[in-house]
Amino acid sequence: MVREYSAQKHLPPLENGDRLTRPEFERRYEAAPHIKKAELIEGIVYVASPLRHEQHGKPHSRVITWLGVYQSFTPGVDLSDAPTVRLDLDNEPQPDVVLFIEPDAGGQTRLSSDGYIEGSPELIVEIAASSAAIDTGSKKQVYRRNGVLEYVIWQSYENKIEWFCLIDGDYRLLSPGADGIIRSGVFPGLWLAVEALLNNQMVRVLEVVQAGLKSPEHNAFVQQLKK
Repeated sequence: MVREYSAQKHLPPLENGDRLTRPEFERRYEAAPHIKKAELIEGIVYVASPLRHEQHGKPHSRVITWLGVYQSFTPGVDLSDAPTVRLDLDNEPQPDVVLFIEPDAGGQTRLSSDGYIEGSPELIVEIAASSAAIDTGSKKQVYRRNGVLEYVIWQSYENKIEWFCLIDGDYRLLSPGADGIIRSGVFPGLWLAVEALLNNQMVRVLEVVQAGLKSPEHNAFVQQLKK
């Protein structure tokens, strides 16, 4: 967000637990340049603590590397790192990573006149400290209700990845195949070697996603996006 603190310094500070409307949340966030990440979930403000390298920064970088390769070879699909997303009047999260089909290619989102993502990205990834994090509770329900088609949670303390797919209005857990690979149902060719990602074996992760990019289903998806 563009922060214009001097013009809005009269505003109350943005603090954890505040109950705000989305416009008021945005005004206070813009006026707080020292806050790097804040979210509005079910009308309640959550300000993120400083992020640790091992528990957040490192897993985040691996996810960006994996998804960045897929996006680079999939015209009509875009990738964003920690964008603010306007989901509805009570929810404006800042997911760690979003992968989405561009509006012109038939995606669920649009870009607002001031440059924000509005609507539900097809895939969201969150790096959560543990199973007790908000990402596994309130945010998961918000994403489900708003129609985020696939939701990936990496619980860094447990070193565990859960990949959910929205089916009949509910999230169902996707399991790896016998080869240890999860294959996205929304983004054909987006394949993940789960254990390799968890264990920082990025050569294997990239080999697997590159194999997915060469698959017939990915080629058909790209042709579909071009129509």
